[in-house]
Amino acid sequence: MSSKLRILVPVKRVIDYAIKPRINKAQTGVETKGVKFSINPFCDIALEESIRLKEKTPELVESIHAVSIGPAKAQDVLRTALAKGADTSTLIDVGEEEVEPLQVAKLLHKMVEKQGSNLVVLGKQAIDDDSNQTGQMLAGLLDWPQATNASKVEIKDDEVFVTREIDGGADVLKAQLPMVITVDLRLNEPRYASLQNIMKAKKKPLEKLKLADLGVGSIDNRLEVLKVEEPPTRHAGIKVENVDELIAKLKELKVI
Repeated sequence: MSSKLRILVPVKRVIDYAIKPRINKAQTGVETKGVKFSINPFCDIALEESIRLKEKTPELVESIHAVSIGPAKAQDVLRTALAKGADTSTLIDVGEEEVEPLQVAKLLHKMVEKQGSNLVVLGKQAIDDDSNQTGQMLAGLLDWPQATNASKVEIKDDEVFVTREIDGGADVLKAQLPMVITVDLRLNEPRYASLQNIMKAKKKPLEKLKLADLGVGSIDNRLEVLKVEEPPTRHAGIKVENVDELIAKLKELKVI
């Protein structure tokens, strides 16, 4: 490969995937007080794939830089990323403010320029808002080729091959650097950070930036959440003994 990979991996701090979210009393979003937070699972997979690329072909990968956009507490997920194998990291501190995908993409665009990155590997979506938009928007802003929902990533010579699952099979995309890749769940199984590596991560660089440091005045969100509510309770189903009974029940419900 003519140029070494300088990989940027965005990681988002979200409510832990094992916790059932609860809607807050104001019905403006999910309750975030007193709950466990961790790395978004899709971001964790993107990080793992980047680390595996470096382990398999160390001569191809120059660096892995993790970046998170969020409150000061997001340093925790960056420390985890460093413990797993990222070389350096940056926190863009926006306080408790929610940041929409377009604004995230614009901030990541600034980070790509700042870091001189030529490959961005990120989760296809975050499990809190499920937008699945940031990667595509970032590729558009950078005018780079993109491959979404990756289930396999291979680098051969100067080309990157990305396999993505589609209805009825698989689709293989080929592109050259620089590019953006968003990853799916079946790409890999993320590793756990060992205690030894967690301790070592405390000495790795963690840069802290404000919006002004990136030449951004403020977050310009364009969406307003009117109301968040629980889905209606589903009624229990019933079992029928045969087709005749099924048809009778459907007629009773006036669906046939």
